[in-house]
Amino acid sequence: MQFELKHVGIIREQKHILQDINLTIANGDYITVTGPSGSGKSTLVKALASLIDPDEGVLSYNGQDIMTLNPIEYRREVSYCVQQPILFGETVRDNFAFPYQIRKQAFDTAKVEAYLEQVQLDAHYLDQPIASLSGGERQRVALLRNVLFEPRVLLLDEVTTGLDTVNKTIIHNLIEQFNREQKITIVQITHDAEEIAMANRLLKVVDGRISDESGVI
Repeated sequence: MQFELKHVGIIREQKHILQDINLTIANGDYITVTGPSGSGKSTLVKALASLIDPDEGVLSYNGQDIMTLNPIEYRREVSYCVQQPILFGETVRDNFAFPYQIRKQAFDTAKVEAYLEQVQLDAHYLDQPIASLSGGERQRVALLRNVLFEPRVLLLDEVTTGLDTVNKTIIHNLIEQFNREQKITIVQITHDAEEIAMANRLLKVVDGRISDESGVI
């Protein structure tokens, strides 16, 4: 199993945000997480991203307690993307250059342009100021930046909320391709009916407790 959660609990201000979570996630799974606002969905995904430490139980990644893993190496394998993407620098190129810089590798223009083409962005977007991008364009750039060096897991927190139909479709296709062709494990929070239908497992979080609507857990 890629992830295994055993009796995981997360407590804030003496209240359980997540309680007694038992869950396994296999390599290549495509999982949708739903539930009402404040139920603990984002907390669960942030725990998988190693942004929040469990207060109870054990969260393991490939058989190792996540608390013992090198956080930099972990985040190269487990990538986290949010609804309001954070882009940095001045241009789109600055964002794509960063993953190469931290790995001390030369910028691969051809690869980046090929990725842009997959999401219907021309090569000239590389030098586009990030301030001029629409919400859908920003989300596409953020997703591509997160997968230039293929992660093993992609965690998505309502990344298509507020986008128009065209941008949603482009991002849906991209995520499905990551899962189908590159075998990247997808765990996404969404309320979008189309995205729910795309997944092979549906998890529901209510009041900090989890149920697997597909009957796996």
